[in-house]
Amino acid sequence: MAEDKAPVFDIPKMCKGGVVVNEGPDFRVEVQDVPVPEIQPHEVLIKLNATGICHSDIHFMLNDWALPKMSEMGTKCAGHEGAGVIVKVGDAVKTLKPGMRAGLKPIQDTCGSCELCRTDKECYCSKAVFTGLMCDGSYKQYIVSPERYTTIIPDGVSDFIAGPIMCSASTIYTSIKESGLRPGDWAVFPGAGGGVGMQGVQLAKAMGLRPVAIDTGADKEKLCLETAGAEHFVDFAKVSNVAEEVVRICDGIGAHAVFVTAVQVYPTSVSLLGGRIGGKVMCIGLPPAGTQHIDIDPNQMCFKKQGVQGTLVSSMADVDKTLDFAKRGLLKPIYTVYPLSKFDEAVQKLRRGEIAGRAVIDFNSE
Repeated sequence: MAEDKAPVFDIPKMCKGGVVVNEGPDFRVEVQDVPVPEIQPHEVLIKLNATGICHSDIHFMLNDWALPKMSEMGTKCAGHEGAGVIVKVGDAVKTLKPGMRAGLKPIQDTCGSCELCRTDKECYCSKAVFTGLMCDGSYKQYIVSPERYTTIIPDGVSDFIAGPIMCSASTIYTSIKESGLRPGDWAVFPGAGGGVGMQGVQLAKAMGLRPVAIDTGADKEKLCLETAGAEHFVDFAKVSNVAEEVVRICDGIGAHAVFVTAVQVYPTSVSLLGGRIGGKVMCIGLPPAGTQHIDIDPNQMCFKKQGVQGTLVSSMADVDKTLDFAKRGLLKPIYTVYPLSKFDEAVQKLRRGEIAGRAVIDFNSE
């Protein structure tokens, strides 16, 4: 039998993109017509249907991470949580075909040959290409991805869920995995009402952990408890001593691990471990350079076997694993969808901390 022919897509010369204007403290995102990129023989062209909006995008546009500016890299469009469909493949592409669903991740490519790339740590590769900083990202509707580092989205996972999985959900999954927690352990999430924390609570629940959410407000409390599946919610605006309350909840001892996505919690994060032997603070949220620190008492680290550990983003394998959680219905659609005309509004709302869950842009809605 003859193989089914891959669909042929009509590819325009120009497309819509959320372009950063006035890079720095007063930046804004302006929807403009931008050129559809050309692909190299080993690359694919993906037409995005949706992109999540991540705090990392805001830091790139603010340029407050002591990294080169987007403009110095020739990058106009931030974003690294894209989901869509492959519309064209290069002549040297062997496996991927037009019509396959695909996503764009925080790392656009790596060298593929160093020790880190060969041991499931490729996001730390010294030649990693940061999407939305070193190359145009998912704020642009048509984007380029190398075949070898393209993630395929399974059926049963909508683009509005798959986009944020490329970064936020998979990043917190990797952190939970690296923490070494076992079923029944207490996992505490400061900033649980945000996009990363909310998905972390869901994944922790699915992995057999006992999630405790820390945030404030009735809306976030309802989302964390009723939708995400947290066992407890600690409203930091209503509780006089958050650390004491967390210790009380966690067997009167303390958290087995604290997953910090709200960067302002770093200075007090160790206190949430209480006296838990082997407790860990897992660093996930990335603050502006030099603004947040953790004061460590070496004696406490030694006597309590406690530690602090960081993770960046996820390997391809961990992204695939997180997509599988969503395919099984274990990651619920906790997001707000914005049309293209509301691109900057959504970004600025996230910057001000006014969004519960994840913000997602629909490229097909103007």
